[in-house]
This record gives sequence, C-alpha cells and structure tokens, in this order.
Amino acid sequence: MALMFPRLARNFARNGYFPTDEATLERVLLALAPSPSGRMRIFDPCAGEGVALAEAAHALGRESVDACAVEYDRERADHARTLLDRVLHSDLMDTMISRQSFGLLWLNPPYGDLVADQSGGFQYEGKGRRRLEKLFYQRALPLLQYGGVMVLIVPHYVLDDEFAGWIANHLAEVRVFAAAERTFKQVVIFGIRVKRQDLSGQREEVRSVRQRLRTIAEDLDAAPELPDVWLDEPYRVLPANRELEHFYRLSLEPGQFAQEVRRLGGLWPEFDLHFSQVGQTPRPPVRELSEWHLALALAAGAISGVVRSRTGRTLVLKGDTYKDKVAKSEFTEDEDGNITEVHTLTDRFVPIIRAWEMTPGSPIQGCLLAISSNPGSGNEGSNDGEAKPEPRSFLFDPGNLVMTAGVAESVERGLLNPQPYLERHLAGDWGDLDEVDKHTNQQALKNGNRLFSRYDLGGDVGGETRLWIITECDRSVTTLLFPSEY
Repeated sequence: MALMFPRLARNFARNGYFPTDEATLERVLLALAPSPSGRMRIFDPCAGEGVALAEAAHALGRESVDACAVEYDRERADHARTLLDRVLHSDLMDTMISRQSFGLLWLNPPYGDLVADQSGGFQYEGKGRRRLEKLFYQRALPLLQYGGVMVLIVPHYVLDDEFAGWIANHLAEVRVFAAAERTFKQVVIFGIRVKRQDLSGQREEVRSVRQRLRTIAEDLDAAPELPDVWLDEPYRVLPANRELEHFYRLSLEPGQFAQEVRRLGGLWPEFDLHFSQVGQTPRPPVRELSEWHLALALAAGAISGVVRSRTGRTLVLKGDTYKDKVAKSEFTEDEDGNITEVHTLTDRFVPIIRAWEMTPGSPIQGCLLAISSNPGSGNEGSNDGEAKPEPRSFLFDPGNLVMTAGVAESVERGLLNPQPYLERHLAGDWGDLDEVDKHTNQQALKNGNRLFSRYDLGGDVGGETRLWIITECDRSVTTLLFPSEY
C-alpha cells in the first residue's frame, strides 16, 4: 500500500527526515472517513515525498480530494508533485496560504530544537522549550478549518505542559495512540479543530486531555497502541468551505525568478502605466506655485512619476489621499450622578506622499520615503510645548528600507508609524525579545549576522499586535513586516 518501509525510513531518519512508516500509515487511514458530499481539500505542510498524503487522498476517494503540500527539499518536492495536486517547494514559514482552507491537516513535522539565530528560531511564539514540532503546529493550525481533522505525529517527549495545553484548548475529541513503529518513539494524536470559546464549558475535559498528554510525555507505554481495526466513530473529513485564494511561496528561487521575468517581459512591464505621464498634456499653471499648492498637487496625485530637481536629485513620486475617522468621547453627568459616555466619529482626509529615492550615488538610494499629515505618522509639529527627544545614535547602516504589503497598507491608512520602531532597531533597542535573543543580536553586531527586533504595537493595528524588523547579514536590506507575513 505505502511506498515507505521501516528500514528505508530509518535511513531517511539519519538525514533528518522522518516519514510516516507503513504500518502506522495504514492504521491511521482506518480512522478517517470521507465527507458524503462536496469536494475535500487536505494538506501536509512537510510532505516529504508525498506518500502519506497521497495514501490519505486515495483512502478518502481520490476523485473527490484536492491534495496540497509543502516540502523544503527540492528532490522530495519534485517526487511529491507526481502524486499530489499542488506542491510548493518551500519552507512552510516562507509561504502565503489561505487560512481555514483544509478539512484535513496531516502534520508530521521535523523533529528537533530551534536555535535562536538566523535559522528561524525567532518565529516561535511561546514560553516553553523551543521545538520545531511546536513551531510547525503554530504555523499550520490556522490553515485547518473549524470542524476539520488534525492528524499530528510527534515524538511523545515533546508534549510538555505548553504543547499539551495548546492541543487541549484547540482540539476536541482528542485521541492519543502510540505509533505502530516504535523506532522514533512517536505518538499519533487525532482531534477536531474547534473555537476556543466552544471549550469554555468543558474545563474538566480540557484538563483531562492535558493531563493525559503529559502522562504520555513521561511514559510512552501509557499510550495504547494504534489499533489495526478501528472500532470507534471515524473522524469525518469535511468538504472545503472556501476557495483556496492564496497558495504560493513568498520568496522566489533563482529559477522561478527568471521564469517570472520572462513571463512578464521584464521586471516592471507596466511601469509607464503607474508612474509616467505618457498620454497626458499638462497645462502650465496661471501663476507660480507656492509651497502649499505644490504639497496639494503632490497629495492629490497630480504630480507623480519621475521628478528631477535642479540640483540633480531624482525621485519617483506618487501621492494619494484617503479618508480616516477621528474618534472623540464626551462624558456627561446627570442630576443623579450617572455618567454617560458619547462616542462620535468625524471624517478626516489624510494626504500621504511616497517618494522612491533614485538619485545616483545617494547614500539612501532605493529607500522609500513617506510624508503624511496623519498625527500618528510623527510628521506634524507638536503644540504641547514639550521638548522633542534627541535623535538616537545608530549602530549600523540599514541598507535599503523595505516593508511588506501589510505594513505599507497600515502606514497608508495612518494606523502605524514605523519610524520610532525603526529608530529603536537601528539604535540596538531590540524590543520585547528575551535576554537570549538580545544577546544573540549583540553578537550579530560584531560577527555580521542577521539582526532581528520584535515590538509590541500596544494595540490592534489592522489585526496585528506586533511588528518585526529584520536586517540581513550583509546590511543590504532592512525589512519591516508583520509576523503573519513571514
């Protein structure tokens, strides 16, 4: 049935690859049942050669299943493409995949400890022991739709109190079994993803699942062996409830990049459409523009494209204006002392001008500059009479400053001013990292490794609460991004 045998699996294990063994795979598939109607979509975020997910697809009814996967190794990804419908050759952390898009999540993640350096250890969100298994669980769980089935295959000893708590609070109808093949000391955990509030009235059940997982973590023999005949109610895989809008790799391999350039006919085939004044016949102004008129024309987008000053400075300009809401609260007190709060929202038009520095030889060539009248942007003068803080001394050159689409949108809408966080990053204030990660950054300043900062935004900014800033090893690029965009 399966293409992977225990002896071959042990050989792969020596190279850090732990595919699901044949006996365990066959028994797990007995616990799954297909949806009676609709088309199912299943996912494996570290698929190896794709055998396990392909077998799951056949067990559920291949003609009614879309099997999607991610695999880091090129050769294994190429093999998986011969068995599955969609395969990304990528690290899971370098993908954009629509949330809640899969009815089955088959998660047999890589095993091992994370290292707090440029290998990716900073992506882990938690206080317990940093493990690859936990990182992949965090990244993959949101991709499973509510009511969807998770099959989690991990070594029993990684189920610390933190990991056990996650599973108990995220999954219902949890069953835990020892894998049929004991070589890797694995357990197979079945569960159905539910909203956490749905478990609020089942505290005893949550506590019981958590304790059972902790007991198995201490002693693998406490888990019953995966049965070769499934007698319980099977886990039914739901049909897909939405389109898979996003399923792609964020960064491009050189071969992929060359292919895209050829397909588009160049890097920017529509440059003139977005930045040029081709086809327009500008009319000269009646009188010389004042600085106010110039600012208004820039904000309205009337002046855009490549602009050169008399001094030789070259900028690519684009202006825009958007409508924002200003919230105001007023409190009134009646004769009885009752206080009433009244909230009002007032429309406010906020102009924002972006300039791409393209002056040859400029130390900030390639940097994106933004000017906004939004108070949150830090560009308006202060009337409170307070002295402005002295500028920070920077410890390193950030190189080209870039930001992801999510950060750019938040800046454009006036929800985020990245300047204070960038200044903190350049000054060596690494934000809310732990002491180990801060020490790693200090060493990176000396050794020329990648620098990472993480800042709490102090509230909800378009669904995000943290901002990451990463400066590459060669100090050529500094990127501002939200954790969900990594």
